[in-house]
Amino acid sequence: MSSLFPMGKWRLVGTIAILSFGFTSMAAILGGGTLVPALFVFGVFILMPLVALLGEDLPLVAESTDDDPETVDGDPVELLRERYARGDLSKEEFEARLDRLLETEDLSAAESTDTERELLLDEE
Repeated sequence: MSSLFPMGKWRLVGTIAILSFGFTSMAAILGGGTLVPALFVFGVFILMPLVALLGEDLPLVAESTDDDPETVDGDPVELLRERYARGDLSKEEFEARLDRLLETEDLSAAESTDTERELLLDEE
């Protein structure tokens, strides 16, 4: 789901609570009469529970993503490639991190680091 300003479910509930209080106060100060309780009831007793219950089904609520590449266990070289492809890393930073990753591998892989590095750099 895409929306203009996606935010988490509880952040949206908090925003609705603050706006409900603010608009209710403003209506009371300006002499809103029956608008004051209507705004309060609508915000606190209708909108807030609706957002809390429906959650990610609403268009203003961002979907929770647990597949963040920083937190998912996987091949560190693949994660590094993905970050480079997204533009998070410059070419120099990518190469430096790739060298560090290859240096920390076990001894059996350390024998072929030069060939692996060349192959990985060619694949980018």
